[in-house]
Amino acid sequence: MADQNVPPHRPWDAPPTPTVTTAPQWVGPEGLAGQNLAGPPGTGLPNLDDDEPGGRRGGRRRALAVLGGAAVIAGGTALAMSPQVRGLFTDDEPDRVAGDATPTTTTDGTAARPSGQEPRTVRTYTEQNESYMGSRAGAVLKKNAPTSGRTFSGPAAAAAATKVTVRTVLAKDPVRHLASRATFGPTPKVLADIRRLGIDGWIRWQLEPEKIAPTKAELKLTELSTLTLTAKQLAEQREQLNQRGAQPDREMVDATIARQIWSDRQLFEVMVDFWNDFLHVAADFDGGELHRNSFDRDVVRRHAMGSYPEMLVAANRHPALLLYLNQNDSRADAVNENLARENLELYSVGVDGGYTEKDVRQAALLQTGRGVNDGEYVFRPDRHYLGKVKILGFSHPNASDDPVRADKVIDQYVTYLALHPSTARYVAQSLATRFVSDTPPKSLVDRLAKVYTANRGMIRPVLMSLFSTSEFWASVGQKVRRPMEYLVATYRTLGVKPDAAPEHKPGDGRRTPYAEGLRQVQDKLRELGQYPMGQPTPDGYPDVYVAWTSAGTMVNGWNEAGDLVGGWRTHFTFSKPEKLVADPPATAGAYLDALAKRLVHQQLTARERALILDVAGVEASTKVDETFQGAISAVARALLASPQHHLR
Repeated sequence: MADQNVPPHRPWDAPPTPTVTTAPQWVGPEGLAGQNLAGPPGTGLPNLDDDEPGGRRGGRRRALAVLGGAAVIAGGTALAMSPQVRGLFTDDEPDRVAGDATPTTTTDGTAARPSGQEPRTVRTYTEQNESYMGSRAGAVLKKNAPTSGRTFSGPAAAAAATKVTVRTVLAKDPVRHLASRATFGPTPKVLADIRRLGIDGWIRWQLEPEKIAPTKAELKLTELSTLTLTAKQLAEQREQLNQRGAQPDREMVDATIARQIWSDRQLFEVMVDFWNDFLHVAADFDGGELHRNSFDRDVVRRHAMGSYPEMLVAANRHPALLLYLNQNDSRADAVNENLARENLELYSVGVDGGYTEKDVRQAALLQTGRGVNDGEYVFRPDRHYLGKVKILGFSHPNASDDPVRADKVIDQYVTYLALHPSTARYVAQSLATRFVSDTPPKSLVDRLAKVYTANRGMIRPVLMSLFSTSEFWASVGQKVRRPMEYLVATYRTLGVKPDAAPEHKPGDGRRTPYAEGLRQVQDKLRELGQYPMGQPTPDGYPDVYVAWTSAGTMVNGWNEAGDLVGGWRTHFTFSKPEKLVADPPATAGAYLDALAKRLVHQQLTARERALILDVAGVEASTKVDETFQGAISAVARALLASPQHHLR
């Protein structure tokens, strides 16, 4: 089992793949490493003369291409030579001959990734979350998690029939539990909404986010000027946007943070965050400033509560994913396998899904031709491999030179992946990890996978089924907030408003106070190590506690919570700490109980109550004013550092 402190081994850490000159050139994670670009020993520097025998002018161009190839290797990324550079080698177009990628003989392979073997049998890592759970800390968590359960007729019935038996400091209150898991943090309004609508009614309401009105903070997102611009418009207006200090990729993250804090479509935002980790494209990548916002809007948000097969097909046609995983550089004679591998390993069947290295290579061949031109998706038939392919249970002659038909075959393959039984299990496992526990019971995962399959990848039925299980309602206290979740929950529970405080002093005028405030929150989240779409690698952020056990990050979060209690971020409006409780009781013990109910939505244990009273230097019976005798900020900060606020 992998060491919990070592991140999962990613494909681009694999040894270089040797080049085979008699078959398509495979450009893997190491670029063109392994090729002798400098020529035979003793030949010296390449000839820079343009004249060659036969009238060909290519000496200098070939030398530049050699240097360019060396730069690709030095970059250490999965880049193929650009079409412009590749065109320097020849003036001839390759013949278009249909092949057959299905025979046993394969084009390449290494000792680390032998041809025809399943990655799970040769890898040195497990699936990402499991790699962290393979530790003593993970073993302890497993012992305190429900091991089995059943599905009821609905969420309310499951909540009423389920007894919470795990050890936890959280209140065994189903309303608070639902608010903690299905939102970015309980608020008095959310708790009141659940009690007013009932558990079933509130979940049904949240499952139809298109019917939920936007909040004031969401309407204020018009102050982020790039959110609605297309990639073409962003490219055309780049200079003006730069002059205004508008950064499209960062404004997209700002908007996501705002929605997490203030949107009433909370379950939708939780699912957007889930998919942004599952079908991950980093916010910060070369091309993200033009394309990442569109991916968020047109792929993730459009399908977050709908069909995962449709989402995966849309993603595989989107410039953001195609550029992020270098598919734009892949062609039949120089195949880049990044997208093909991640489609299998991360976005569908998972590393344990039964695919082999041969499947990866055939998928990479099938997907050649897809790319980006002038900021738009394009299918280039001259780059597409023609010939029979077989990937897992999907096979196709792939022999049509009609670009529409050839492109449609790729869609059919991607849909096949999204509906594969291993994908059903992988999605179910990931959802159960997000909503139930770091070690969800196999029985729950199996039932959710069946619902996914029966509904052909539709997500709403899977979520309704999950909320109708005893495992969900029995899992109180079994999830810990990650740094982003902690800070967003802090904003929510403090009741921060999206309007600037009266004492706010405007900046340079290029951005509104709201936009500046959101950017400050993003900068703090970057400092804490987690922000929306922030993971640079395609695996997204881990979703288990042991991946985030950093004392420094925890203390940093506490300090930020203290600043928020003090209202130091004047871009927003904060309630003064002495105003968090209306008509506060006159004794310290009763006041602390009321403040705990307001901030962590439950009573404290006797030990925690005594510790916090000690922080204030008072006894439970001590008479206090609304400022807790001047200690109200310290008391509120202690509550926000408590396990009740860290657990969800």
